[in-house]
Amino acid sequence: MLYEIGLTLIKGIGDATIKTLLSYCGSPEEIFRTSKQHLEKIPGIGSKTADLIIHHSSFDRAEQELKFIEKYKIQPIFIQAEDYPKRLKSCYDAPVMLYFKGNVKLNQQKVIAIVGTRNATTYGKQFCEQLISSLKHHQLLIVSGLAYGIDIAAHKASLAHETHTVGVLGHGLDRIYPALHRSIAEKMIHQGGLLTEFRSETNPDKQNFPKRNRIIAGMADATLVVEATKTGGALITAEIANSYNRDVFAVPGRVDDELSEGCNFLIKTNRAHLLDRVEDLEYIMGWDRDEVKPVKQLQILPHLTKDEEKIVAIIKDYNAIAIDDLQVKLDMPQSKLAMLLLNLEMQSVIISLPGKVYKMNH
Repeated sequence: MLYEIGLTLIKGIGDATIKTLLSYCGSPEEIFRTSKQHLEKIPGIGSKTADLIIHHSSFDRAEQELKFIEKYKIQPIFIQAEDYPKRLKSCYDAPVMLYFKGNVKLNQQKVIAIVGTRNATTYGKQFCEQLISSLKHHQLLIVSGLAYGIDIAAHKASLAHETHTVGVLGHGLDRIYPALHRSIAEKMIHQGGLLTEFRSETNPDKQNFPKRNRIIAGMADATLVVEATKTGGALITAEIANSYNRDVFAVPGRVDDELSEGCNFLIKTNRAHLLDRVEDLEYIMGWDRDEVKPVKQLQILPHLTKDEEKIVAIIKDYNAIAIDDLQVKLDMPQSKLAMLLLNLEMQSVIISLPGKVYKMNH
C-alpha cells in the first residue's frame, strides 16, 4: 500500500504513465526497484521520468496518508485491486488510486449516475424522487457528486428509498464540500459511501470537478441528466459518458426554460435518450427482461381539469369507449373532446385503441 500511494505522489508522473510502468514492471513495488537503465527502455518513459522515480521523495507523504486512512477507516483501492470499479477501470483515463469510505461494493450489477443543475426546481427534485422510487426493486447503486441541486436530491431520495448511493468528491476525505451536506454524507457512509481520487488535504479547487465528473460517468452503466443548462457541469459529465460509449438519458423540458436547455440539447443532437418514464430506461438498458411488472408512469401525475375529470370518470365506467359515444355522453364539440383526449393520452392517463376507442392506462 505504501508503494501504491507513493507512486501516485511523484510529481510529473500521471495516471497514464503509471499504467505504462505497471504493464512492464508488474507492481508499484517493482517499479521502485527497477534500475534507471531498465526504466528508460520502457516506451514513453525516457530519462526524465526515470529520474523522477529513482530520486523520488514521496514515501514520507505516503506514510502520512497511510496513518490518515487507518485512523478514519478509509479503504484505498489501487487499479490492480479486485474491488476497483470494473466499469471505471475500462476507461482510458481511469485514476490509478481511489479512496473510499463506505459499506457498499462498487461493482454492483446495476449502477446509474444522476446529475444535473445546482439550481434544481421542485419538479426536478420530485422527478429524482419518483425515478429512484420506481427503480428501487432493481437494487441499484446511485452515483452522483454531492453538489447542490440535483446531485443532493438524488442522494437524499436514495437514502429515503433504501437504495445504495455513492458520492464522488472533488477533494480529500478529510472534509466535506459543501459543508451543508455533511449530515447527508455521514448517512451515505452507512448506505453507500464517499469516493475520491484525491488524498487528504486536497482542497475542492475548481479544476478538480471535471476530473470528479469522469469518475461519476465511468462508474455507471448509464448517466441520467435531470435539468441542466447548456454550460453546466452535467453536460460535461454527459459528454464524458458518451466518450466512454455509455448510455446517456436526459429529461426533456420546456423550450423556453434555461434549466432545460442542456437536456433538450442532448436529446436534439442525439447525445441522449429522451427519459420521461421508467419503462424507457428499463427497456434501453435491458432491465425490463429481469422481471415482468405492471407499467408504472414515471412523470408526476398531472392535475386534471374539470372537463378531463369528466372524461376520465366516463372511461372508468367502461372497459373501452369510442369517441362518438363519449361525445354524446358529454355533449361536447368533437374538436374540443379530441384535444382533451390527446392531452390525457400524452400524460399516460388513458390509451387509444384502433377506431378511436379509449380506455384507462392501468
